[in-house]
Amino acid sequence: MDITIHSTFLPHNDPDASLAFYRDTLGFEVRNDVGYNGMRWITVGASDQPGMCIVLHPPAATPGLTDDERRTITEMMAKGTYAMIILATADLDATFAKLQASDAEVVQEPTDQPYGVRDCAFRDPAGNHIRINELR
Repeated sequence: MDITIHSTFLPHNDPDASLAFYRDTLGFEVRNDVGYNGMRWITVGASDQPGMCIVLHPPAATPGLTDDERRTITEMMAKGTYAMIILATADLDATFAKLQASDAEVVQEPTDQPYGVRDCAFRDPAGNHIRINELR
């Protein structure tokens, strides 16, 4: 088999704030920005990884959700427990400094974890948990 990761989805509740964070703070390129019925789907990715995308999507657009499920998702997003992504960088300290200077919400400063990685953690404007591992 020849299978690759093409896209992953992260929810947003403010497309402009999410776009600014992923484009301006993390430095991802915008690959698509689509509006439909008053909602926006924004696709971003690292310029050196054209085959992999992060789709920032409005969770309200998920078909089949009940009003209770939508409320639960909103509550979980606010707490930072709904979605997570792990990114990687060769220079964790410089990346951390840039994110910290951007007023991103710091969850954890660079730390050597007992399970063998060195990483840090932030929350994006929607509350998504973002961990950044240091490549070794």
